[in-house]
Amino acid sequence: MSIRKDNTVDDESVSDRRTEQPLLEVSNLHTYFHTDSGDVKAVDGVSLTVEPGETVAIVGESGSGKTVTSEAITRLFKSPPGYIPEGSITINGREITEMSDAELRRVRGRTVSHIFQNPQGALNPVYTVGWQIREAIQLHADVSKDEARERAVKLLTRVGIPEASSRLDDYPHEFSGGMKQRVLIAIALACEPELLIADEPTTALDVTIQAQILKLLKELQAQRNMGMLFITHDLGVVAEIADRVVVMYAGKVMERGPVLEIFESPAHPYTRALLDCLPGRGGMGGIPGNLPDPRSPPAGCRFADRCPHAVADCRNDGQPPMHQVGNAAEHTTSCVHFEPGRDPNTVLGTDLGASERTEPSDGVDGGGRR
Repeated sequence: MSIRKDNTVDDESVSDRRTEQPLLEVSNLHTYFHTDSGDVKAVDGVSLTVEPGETVAIVGESGSGKTVTSEAITRLFKSPPGYIPEGSITINGREITEMSDAELRRVRGRTVSHIFQNPQGALNPVYTVGWQIREAIQLHADVSKDEARERAVKLLTRVGIPEASSRLDDYPHEFSGGMKQRVLIAIALACEPELLIADEPTTALDVTIQAQILKLLKELQAQRNMGMLFITHDLGVVAEIADRVVVMYAGKVMERGPVLEIFESPAHPYTRALLDCLPGRGGMGGIPGNLPDPRSPPAGCRFADRCPHAVADCRNDGQPPMHQVGNAAEHTTSCVHFEPGRDPNTVLGTDLGASERTEPSDGVDGGGRR
């Protein structure tokens, strides 16, 4: 990580870099979509890394750019209208944005694999689950149909589906929601990827099945030393599975850092507002206001119009650079209140409970961290 003398972070080198060559490195990524009324800036300068064996969670409200960020890594979005005007994506040092479609097909599934958020929609209803797993295997491995079937049985067994050999010839509608999600995980792991991108994989599941799926993902990750990029809006899930957290809002990174730092000492007002929405935190009414129009984003901080601590400087000169939070080198936030000469306790010393969100705080007690 590169920290300037003014305590800002050089995002071009990626603030949370841990090794010379991470498994995944996304630097200053922009992903836009052409529309008749202007370009939608879904992702607008995102940087992050994922190391082998590590889980990095991207969190934020719906529409914050989480899914588009994950899809841009292997260019899964439809192009046109989608395109990447700027930025770098490397996997094991290989630049993804410069790859041809043929090269990308070899990366998808084999090096990077996705678990999508809707198992009902991701599985083809007219093919058996066994056929769909075998297809994933034979697409990337030169194996016979019988060998692919044998591998498929082992995969279904590995993800916890009982009597896997007999279930192989069943269709998706014959599986429960939790079992469908396990089938998707089996397909994603068919070619033993180095990086797994899980996009809201537990959203449609009840809490018991959700816990089982999270436990399964952690076990499989530990067995393979697999990196995982986990996309979610559920902070409870983040606490359960993540090593580091990237908080996104309106296509920008608001905060990043180790999961314990983010939960115990949230720095950005948006992160604190998200945490206030957790049960028992007193803010179940949600965050007042709406996300800005991605076709014409604000001139300053994207969160300024909804922030109780916004000052004039928050509304000018673009999104603030990433600033280090206290002495935690890997904990950074994009907030003007962390600039040299300002008092970060303006944010850190205030509880953003539901009763206090509409008016800026006028005092600092120095000990108000939750």
